[in-house]
Amino acid sequence: MRNTGFIFFILSTFLYFTSCSVNDSEAEQLKTVVEWEWEISSPEKEGVDPQILDSIHNDILDGQYGLLDHMLLVRNGKIIIDNHYDHDYQTLSQQYDTTNHQYNYDHPNWHPYYNRTNLHSLQSVTKSITSILVGIAIDEGLLDIHDTTIMSLFSEYQLDFHDIIQAPISVEDLLTMRSGIKWNEEDYADSNNDCVKMELSTNWIEYILNSQMDTVPGTEFVYNGGNTVLLGKILAYVTGMRIDQWAEKKLFQPLGIVDYYWKKTPNGEIDTEGGLYLKPRDLAKIGLLMINEGQFANQQILSKEWVQKSIKPISQVTPEVTCGYVWWGLETINEKVEVYAALGFGGQYLMIAPKYNMLIVFNNWNTHDPQEKYAWHVFQNLILPNTEQ
Repeated sequence: MRNTGFIFFILSTFLYFTSCSVNDSEAEQLKTVVEWEWEISSPEKEGVDPQILDSIHNDILDGQYGLLDHMLLVRNGKIIIDNHYDHDYQTLSQQYDTTNHQYNYDHPNWHPYYNRTNLHSLQSVTKSITSILVGIAIDEGLLDIHDTTIMSLFSEYQLDFHDIIQAPISVEDLLTMRSGIKWNEEDYADSNNDCVKMELSTNWIEYILNSQMDTVPGTEFVYNGGNTVLLGKILAYVTGMRIDQWAEKKLFQPLGIVDYYWKKTPNGEIDTEGGLYLKPRDLAKIGLLMINEGQFANQQILSKEWVQKSIKPISQVTPEVTCGYVWWGLETINEKVEVYAALGFGGQYLMIAPKYNMLIVFNNWNTHDPQEKYAWHVFQNLILPNTEQ
């Protein structure tokens, strides 16, 4: 348990950085959440075969999973595995271009950890967290999921084309990656990859809005990080605050997340497509919020309805994977999603199995060399089959 001085320090930090005043009842509620601690248990007590977990651990130590940085397993709301694995990224990075730039994924000050702290890059897991933040705004009546006039908010931008702001793109179309915007994000080694070009541009919003339409909104899935960038800006418009401030007030403070980093674009926008860094236990809190259908520490932070809609399959991305509101269905039986996830480049996985009341966090940084085994398969193929229901 944290001592009283530490609790006071954390609470004081919260109150200092909160952009609006906090009354006594809110402060007391905040204090209660800050004092929330993870319970620690064991695989045996929570019905998970310890031998299979030992086998996975030994294979990770043996290097079979490549550069796997952290594995955290939660069952019944309790941490049963929390293993960290050190890698010398300062040395490993030297074989690549180490130009000091926040979107150079080989620079050790930026990836996989932020500036040698224990804050790990989440990459596109950020998109799923952005989806939660959109859901909170919709729960509060600030945004309409079916609004197709929302793109008119971008009329202030200087554009070569006006296809996008004139198109009937809804908030839901952006969330489901069915915006109809022409976009290439299949191969990050491709010099024509729109996400790479966007990240190297000076004005991300203008880069996206100067794209053209190639399909009718709401009809075809195309993976597009630009959609989530637009959502971040839309949230800023409707909430009156930058999305990192919205996240701080509406999500991070209620979850007791005090330590994080969020990249900013060259013109000061918040990178909502891949720029968030969290510690593994804090990412697991996001998973606990989802598995408890929007509740955390007896607070309803996100509506149950939004959680259910977020994971409901809307697009069939591959024969195995579906997409909802930037949450990915990994296993669907009789139209019910049994395992879903937030997923990010390099092997950032937050995987959730509600039927087992279990979630797992993996932080990897497998961006170059192929590995013998993939953490992607560990949860469904090894852990869940060796767990009591």
